[in-house]
Amino acid sequence: MPVEVLLKTKVPKLGAEADIVSVKPGYARNFLLPQGMADIATSATKRQIEQLRKKRAEREADELGQAQEIAGKLNKLKLTFTLTAAEGQDKVFGSITTHMIVDRLKAEGFEFERKQIKLDKAIKDLGEHDVVVNLHQDVSAKFKVILAAPAAEKSETESKTDGGKSKKSRPARKTE
Repeated sequence: MPVEVLLKTKVPKLGAEADIVSVKPGYARNFLLPQGMADIATSATKRQIEQLRKKRAEREADELGQAQEIAGKLNKLKLTFTLTAAEGQDKVFGSITTHMIVDRLKAEGFEFERKQIKLDKAIKDLGEHDVVVNLHQDVSAKFKVILAAPAAEKSETESKTDGGKSKKSRPARKTE
């Protein structure tokens, strides 16, 4: 028999502040109530809904504003990656993955999860590619990822020699 609870905070995959949701009694008793995320929905707690809705509206407006600000910065961003390419072809060995993009964005001062970055397919072709980042349910940003061929590689290889010295031999084993 489900229990109705009034959520005090945003709970992923369940609801946000001021939502009244039905959950299993054990989930409410063992997780939501001890963590302070919810209260049992009674007539007294239902009066708190208006206060929680105001708090929710403020938080959502703040999150939206931050997402739009970050989107403005990301739309101007260009990340350049260099991978080894086959001679005379526009394909590279390996590919640019969301993990590599997240690491590079972290170096640029942005903090994202891999799930937020949307790639239709792995980037393997040289040139510019558009990458979309979902910042908020209403805001997404698009930036450029440039896959460039490596700079002029050294065609000469240096071979190391031992200068004519021979390897030292081990002393013979004594047998008794």
